[in-house]
Amino acid sequence: MTSPSRARHIARAAVFAGVLVVPVVVLALLVRSETGGVVEFDRSAVTAATDFARDRPALHEALLVWEEATQARWVNPAIAVVALWTWRRRDLGGRAAWAVSTLLVAWGLANVVKYVVQRARPVIDEALGHSPGYSFPSGHSMNAMAAGLVLAILLWPLLRTPGRVLLTTAVGLAVVLTGLDRILIGAHFPSDVAAGFALGAAVVGASWLGYTGRHPPTKETP
Repeated sequence: MTSPSRARHIARAAVFAGVLVVPVVVLALLVRSETGGVVEFDRSAVTAATDFARDRPALHEALLVWEEATQARWVNPAIAVVALWTWRRRDLGGRAAWAVSTLLVAWGLANVVKYVVQRARPVIDEALGHSPGYSFPSGHSMNAMAAGLVLAILLWPLLRTPGRVLLTTAVGLAVVLTGLDRILIGAHFPSDVAAGFALGAAVVGASWLGYTGRHPPTKETP
């Protein structure tokens, strides 16, 4: 039988996810049907962004490097290594397992939503890069948000205030740069990036609320 405390946590997780997911669903319907001002804004924004980057070769090269560095195939194993360290050296096994499983769920969900929406990538003359698959949501952006939040939660109890400030700043900067990279390189529309950020935050937030509901506050869940 579900305890009142656990039920409250589950309800909070559902509400948190719903607040972020419902707008994404609405956005997906708009871009899928290609109606409303969102699609027009997306096309104008990505054209202006790629024109800006194309005129700056150094920026173009930096964008390509960042695109590769933030691929899930590099980021997620790195998070898994940090999780393993927190488990073996800091005795945070539950927290480590939560981190890895949550990140895998976020990565898998991004691919499922892409297949459901099936939005084509931006069509850009003299494109700066070529990315396969569908466009909505941005997998890079969703994974960056999920990985950043997971990393922050994973390391939070191990850091003091200066370390927490530094970690939060670094995570926020990395997430923002990843979103800008996807637009400037012409791989995604702004709405793809926004949806990726929202879904990544929804998965991690709901997962964490659910985890703390199953595990009363300890050294793993301060």
